[in-house]
Amino acid sequence: MFNPLLGTTKELRPGVRALLFYLAVSTVYALVVWLLRSVPGLPAAAYPLGLLAVLLLVSRLALALESLPLSSLGLRLDGAFARDYVRGLLAGTAIIALTALGLYGLGGFRLVRTPGAPPWLLGAGTLVTGALVYLVPALNEELAFRGYLFQRLEQSLGTWAGLAAMSALFALAHLANPGMAGTTEILACLNIFLAGWILGLAYLRTRSLALPMGLHLGWNWAQGSLLGFGVSGTEPRGLFTPVFQAKPLWLTGGRFGLEGGLPCTIVCLIVCLILAPRGRDQKANNINSTIT
Repeated sequence: MFNPLLGTTKELRPGVRALLFYLAVSTVYALVVWLLRSVPGLPAAAYPLGLLAVLLLVSRLALALESLPLSSLGLRLDGAFARDYVRGLLAGTAIIALTALGLYGLGGFRLVRTPGAPPWLLGAGTLVTGALVYLVPALNEELAFRGYLFQRLEQSLGTWAGLAAMSALFALAHLANPGMAGTTEILACLNIFLAGWILGLAYLRTRSLALPMGLHLGWNWAQGSLLGFGVSGTEPRGLFTPVFQAKPLWLTGGRFGLEGGLPCTIVCLIVCLILAPRGRDQKANNINSTIT
């Protein structure tokens, strides 16, 4: 008789584990937020740090119940992890640079130095500070969307259905962001879905979270801290500031950022094709998904 909770080995099905993980993270983080709000004068950075602690703790407990180490999540901190992280930083920066270059070529904007920005040689401090600002949110989103939850959904639904589900959830999680309106909302949702697909493919290629974590940070850092565009609706202070020309929002993305414009859609589709597994890679992927 079919049991929706237990598999043939009398263990919880991967999909059930994924749901329990989601509920556990949501519940524990709600408690953490309640506790943090009772502390006067607490800096805003405490909340993403609290979420990071919750994600790591619940992931560790979930893996311990399966007799698996934390490294099985894709967090094996070694030389290969560091190399993949750097590769991700460069790839994320390149994706945004190509998107900005495409928009610039279409006359969408021009760049000016941000008023009050430090001199050229001191601008490195601004860029480092920006990287630190985006570091923890990038870690959180990758642990949440490419970590335990995605990996168990992959076991339950298969690689492509799991990837589609998590990419859709990734897009839905950004729906309440500022600047989501009209054609920007449509293109932004599509582009964030594609970004989720890219980040998922980055994990699948390496079975490590290093590449997607680095890619996520490089993407946000280049878009916000370097070029000064909005980052999913937030308005950072970058080393440069884009001055938009008289072009439609579906092209520029407006205050939402490059993620809300058509050039980003084109670049993301190209990157998806580049990262898509072929032949031997697909076979290895299928094998890995059965033993993870």
